[in-house]
Amino acid sequence: MGSLTTPSSDRRATVSLFSRLRTAQGQADPFPLYTELRSRGGVSPAPWGGLLVTSFDTCDRILRSGDWLEPDKSWRDRQGHSTRWNAPSAREISNTMPALNPPEHTSVRRAAGGFDRTTIQRMGETVRELTDGLLDTVADRLRDGEDEADFAALVSEELPVATIGAWLSLPSADWPQLRELTHEQVYTQELLPSSSQLARSDVAMAELRSYFMDLIRDRRSHLGDDPVSRWIQTWDAREPDRDKADEAVYFLVLFVLLAALETTSTLLSTTALMLLEEPTRWDLLHTRPDLIPAFVEETLRYDPPIHVISRVAARDGSLNGMEVRADDMVHLMVGAAHRDPVAHSDPEQFDPHRPTSHHLAFSGGIHYCLGAPLARLEAQTLLRQLVGRLPRLALTRRPPRAPRVAFRRLLRLDVALA
Repeated sequence: MGSLTTPSSDRRATVSLFSRLRTAQGQADPFPLYTELRSRGGVSPAPWGGLLVTSFDTCDRILRSGDWLEPDKSWRDRQGHSTRWNAPSAREISNTMPALNPPEHTSVRRAAGGFDRTTIQRMGETVRELTDGLLDTVADRLRDGEDEADFAALVSEELPVATIGAWLSLPSADWPQLRELTHEQVYTQELLPSSSQLARSDVAMAELRSYFMDLIRDRRSHLGDDPVSRWIQTWDAREPDRDKADEAVYFLVLFVLLAALETTSTLLSTTALMLLEEPTRWDLLHTRPDLIPAFVEETLRYDPPIHVISRVAARDGSLNGMEVRADDMVHLMVGAAHRDPVAHSDPEQFDPHRPTSHHLAFSGGIHYCLGAPLARLEAQTLLRQLVGRLPRLALTRRPPRAPRVAFRRLLRLDVALA
């Protein structure tokens, strides 16, 4: 059995690789670097401790296994208060549903409900109306003589916040602020955040807490037919302490907002980018709209919104011959695993005709993304309306990306009439 000891040469090479992932070139195209990382084996030591997993099958197995847990509050406590895991924003995010383990996770997820078929059908009309209006804005900009328009700012960033904002009955005047705070807080969930990034997350998370606790107190005095009101009533029946009930609702609303905005906006921008990069793809979907769901799934495989998912070992054991101790962390390099040739034939090729596009973009097991049906609805609706209503668009330049490794984000997506 192997160990977590890393030869100094391998350690330096891995550090160099992750440094290159942080560059503009690495953000634009990290996949050659992932190929280099995969060449070291499906599981390899991380220079800062723990393991890096690039094998698709191993990532999939870990996500589905009870032997691997979320780095929850108790795990973070054991890391020490001076570590990044106990920064204020990190502690806050550890109370949201994705960071919980059973039985607490099971209880909260059951109380939260989900986006069932009936809910999605009701939201579908809202998404279609919002998408029509946003695409009208793009069309008007281009037809009024402007040479180009930022599709990310006008559509990808607006559709998720308007959809979830309307569903939660959040004032539309607050949507821009909530969107920006969401982008700022995500650094606490990054792979290796800097101290300045953590500080930005701390500020953003404090503002989100203040906003939503005020909202919940106000909503409690004016209960209506909306999810926040229903969650208040649900937790009141479970928790006699009113303050604890309000905080439980806050963590649920916070999770829903963060999950609905950050990754979905990236999915929408990336899906549009895949469409625009190759003109024949636009023509394909225009003549074969039945391929739109497959196009979205292939986008999720080809370049998912989240490239890294972390888990910790529940007990001592081994992983692909590497020794693992309880509490050791593994980083599932999902962006690399999706290009694993063992799992996908010709993985570097974007192919909406794939018979199946199995991916881990929505995680797996008990932590499979609660909002996956809504994200798919928004992406499929956007594609359908885009190719059906607008003349073909073209990229005017390669889009810049945020300096992140785990959470992908296009900062702009400039388009013009083709």
